[in-house]
Amino acid sequence: MKTSESLSILPDGPVRRMFEATNRHDIEALVACFAEDYVNETPNHPDRGFTGRGQVQKNWSALFAGVPDLHAHVVGAATGPDGRIWVEWGTGGTRPDGGTVSMAGMVIFTVTTVQITAARFYLEPVEHGSGDVDAAVSSVATGIRGGTQPGGLS
Repeated sequence: MKTSESLSILPDGPVRRMFEATNRHDIEALVACFAEDYVNETPNHPDRGFTGRGQVQKNWSALFAGVPDLHAHVVGAATGPDGRIWVEWGTGGTRPDGGTVSMAGMVIFTVTTVQITAARFYLEPVEHGSGDVDAAVSSVATGIRGGTQPGGLS
């Protein structure tokens, strides 16, 4: 499915506009999709949570500068009974040094008709060569992962 086609599964509103602005690299339009007091919770990395769309602008400006061909695609989306929009999505692109960027995961958006007010953010870098399922389970069960504490079990 093409990126533009993948966005068609999103409901009309601020989440779809956010993805469209992301793929155009239109920072002003993207930031306008977020409420001034937007709250981002990142449960897997609690210290990364933040409040305010100023940080949204800072984050996406850095991503657009560092990954000039960054694009986002939607794998699936659903609207919950509480109106929150659940989106499985990913991003990809290439940095100027030739390194590739690939992220995948879920974000659960809380929205009004015009803006995103909050998100629970579960988007993570795609890891290749990070070990199989047995290694992941072992690292959680034993606390050892290549001499370091485990990052968790997927």
